[in-house]
Amino acid sequence: MALGEGAGRPGRFALIAADSTEAFEAQERFERMFNANPAPAVIVRIADLRYVRVNQGFMDLTGWRTDEVVGRRLYDVDILQGAERADLAKARLAEWRTVPQMEAELPLPREGRRLVVLAGQPIEIAGERCMIFTFADLEPRRAAETALRQSEERFAKSFRFAPIPMSLATLDGHRILNVNYAFLEMTGWLHEEVIGRRPSEIELWQSSAARRAVEARLSESGSFRGQELKVKTKTGELVDCLVSAESVTIGDERCVLSAFQDIGERKRTEAELVSAIEAAMQDSSWLSQKIMDKLAGLRAPQKGPGANAMRADLTPREREVLAQIARGASDSAIAQTLCLSRNTVRNHVARLYAKIGAHNRGEAIIWARDRGS
Repeated sequence: MALGEGAGRPGRFALIAADSTEAFEAQERFERMFNANPAPAVIVRIADLRYVRVNQGFMDLTGWRTDEVVGRRLYDVDILQGAERADLAKARLAEWRTVPQMEAELPLPREGRRLVVLAGQPIEIAGERCMIFTFADLEPRRAAETALRQSEERFAKSFRFAPIPMSLATLDGHRILNVNYAFLEMTGWLHEEVIGRRPSEIELWQSSAARRAVEARLSESGSFRGQELKVKTKTGELVDCLVSAESVTIGDERCVLSAFQDIGERKRTEAELVSAIEAAMQDSSWLSQKIMDKLAGLRAPQKGPGANAMRADLTPREREVLAQIARGASDSAIAQTLCLSRNTVRNHVARLYAKIGAHNRGEAIIWARDRGS
């Protein structure tokens, strides 16, 4: 400070010093914290609405460089233009008041926008009023929502046009949420006649006992596979079905997806085959004993171990070898179990294959298990 003596000339000078170490250190700490903060952030000066700072998180989020943002006006790189409540954000900025959280779309330097949650907080930097804006990236959420929506659309289309009758119901209460076209065709119901109703209300199953059994199994395990049930149509006709059900989560609700395979035609074919066999066996004098045995096996398959193996003219030793094969034993294990050499076991296996018409171990196992061996 200059102190004058008169005639416009200073007579002496006074040096005034103030210790600003604390303020300087606080400013330095703020700068380090701001730059190191992984949360994207920018600082705007209220007086001229110019960006004075951007941190690395903001540059990583948007792709802007520091020299492309700092010094430019807020509306040159307009972070508020895509905000859901842009007018409120601009009013709060002008009043130097907190800008509440809101969704916004940040402009990117090349093209496109990025979905974020934006919030602003008034601060002072070196005595100047500023606003610090922070951002949270919502693009992963948007991508997840898009993927979920596309997945639900694909599921809805697959469900609706699937050739197998299907229904979707709540696990709690079994209220029907949706059915596909094949279900409507099989049962004769209209879509609006079943949606929101329970199986008991439309008498979907053959009996109340069958319905309760299905609901009990779903309550206990949440799923079942290939259960043979009779489904009742709108007109009261019974359809033989193989029913499978699986619990799924749709939104936040636990549901049951059920599939119905109409096996009525197959059962009719089996009945006709049995009838034809019985008719043929009424006069079977012209048939060989081998054919007779096979027809008898179709009509009433033997379940006892080794019973059908006898009809393939297997020796006792070959039946023992077949039993070991059915248990998954190797040639070496069979040889050890039956006290035979490996070559002898191989010879038995070769003759066994020839007699039962098998080409490999897998076919022999299936043949044995089909006949109870």
